Amino acid sequence: MKKADISEFFRRLHENDPEPKGELDYVNPFTLLVAVVLSAQATDVGVNKATGPLFAIADTPEKMLALGEDTLRDYIKTIGLYKTKAKNVIKLCEALIRDHNSTVPQTREELEKLAGVGRKTANVVLNIAFGQPTIAVDTHLFRVGNRTRIAPGKTPLEVEKKLEKRIPKEYLRHAHHWLILHGRYVCKARKPECFRCIVADLCEFKGKVAL
Repeated sequence: MKKADISEFFRRLHENDPEPKGELDYVNPFTLLVAVVLSAQATDVGVNKATGPLFAIADTPEKMLALGEDTLRDYIKTIGLYKTKAKNVIKLCEALIRDHNSTVPQTREELEKLAGVGRKTANVVLNIAFGQPTIAVDTHLFRVGNRTRIAPGKTPLEVEKKLEKRIPKEYLRHAHHWLILHGRYVCKARKPECFRCIVADLCEFKGKVAL
């Protein structure tokens, strides 16, 4: 996609939703980190149902650790891979207390050292909790980047790097939210709703549904 078209693409997304929000519920950076770790291969809605009661009683690493792995497992048992995730959250809490004075680190490198935290999770936390202009490439964003041809790539990292270069700086902070929400609700995997897409005329998707 041409530079001018990319700029117009994001101008429209911004105009339509100036302050996009993620759909995971959280109360502070720590609970956001836990929520994102739990959201791997799970829906935000499903995670929110489990974390509402959990975060009401455990919103710090110390409180979460005090629950213990077995009790934590009971709270999140409706979420896929809950046993592994409970183990990771406990390890993560131990590391935050031991190495970071119970605070969530603000660099990708430090975050990725925590149990259950990969590049995508780190990018989400850095963006939402600390306002850093990171791009978290999930399945929706990967699809939109390739379909629209804004940032075609064979891997999430390739798409991420291209987006970082091509998105105008003034739109970088909210870009991943706009693209994820667009992929989730409009540019869907099986039936993209091109008829109501505000950037359809800029999109280079060859399988575009007739407008």
